[in-house]
Amino acid sequence: MLKKLPTDENLSLRGSYLPSMCSSCHSQIENSFHLFFDYSFALKLWSWLSSTLNISLQFTSLEDIWLILDRGWSPQCKVVIKACIINLIKTIWYRRNQSRFQDKLIHWKTAINMIIAKVSLSGNNTNKTAARDMLEFTIMKACKVNIKPPKALIIKEVIWPRPLHSWIKINTDGASTKNPIKASIVGIFRNSEGIFLGCFAQFLGSENALFAELTAAMIAIEIAYSKGYRNICLESDSQLVIQAFNCNHVAPWTLRIRWQNCLCRIKDMRFYVLHIYKEGNVCADGLANYGLRLSYVDMFWSDTIPEFIRGEYIKNRLGMPNFKFISF
Repeated sequence: MLKKLPTDENLSLRGSYLPSMCSSCHSQIENSFHLFFDYSFALKLWSWLSSTLNISLQFTSLEDIWLILDRGWSPQCKVVIKACIINLIKTIWYRRNQSRFQDKLIHWKTAINMIIAKVSLSGNNTNKTAARDMLEFTIMKACKVNIKPPKALIIKEVIWPRPLHSWIKINTDGASTKNPIKASIVGIFRNSEGIFLGCFAQFLGSENALFAELTAAMIAIEIAYSKGYRNICLESDSQLVIQAFNCNHVAPWTLRIRWQNCLCRIKDMRFYVLHIYKEGNVCADGLANYGLRLSYVDMFWSDTIPEFIRGEYIKNRLGMPNFKFISF
């Protein structure tokens, strides 16, 4: 940062004149900006850091590096990011010297593993604490750093479980807002292989969360019954929906008759209901937010996966986890 490294550019400024050529690309003269930002090896390392931090990195000078830290990171995450930057620069310089003086080339993937090992040491040895933030957790997990929360915290992996063979799983959800008051309902049908079978969404208008959650479950049962599905697992992130199947008084009186009809239908099915954390119900949650933007009451049905939940659907099918933070 103080321009003290003996690059060809700095050596010439000190009176040491010599033919200059970058030891890595062998096509340009060596100066600090080219060495640390502008050739393929350095670009791959900065691209790795950019993807890890989930931000776009563009530098016009060496001083721009430190602007990364001015983003409101928690103390521990700031240490980790600073260690990433310092060790990334150090690794580029080390690779340059190995190429110039030892005629050895270090692959960029090996360099990233070297950076992670050193960052892990810094991040795990600091006494600084982290925030309960999903992005920061992802950054530190990528750098193999154990998160140090400000108070007791459990980090739980939540995986969407596939249903039993020949069973159909329906994930339902209801979304509601207070100002203005409006609600939507959704359901997603998948088989034992996790293959998408269809989904529905409907805008309900001015209704509360309980009304929405129960309506979503009822419509899911009605659709399953009409399609001839008889082995059904219903998953909801609402504990009240789970209780409603065991206690008739949970359902509001405006839904009571329709609810009783659904209970009669499931007597003709092999049926069970499960609670799932919201982090495991992300496909339905994303679809419910879409339902709030619908301006009509007619039900929307799709036989293809909506693009805005495709990423989470693929993660579910591959058994990839989401994470839930539980503080106490």
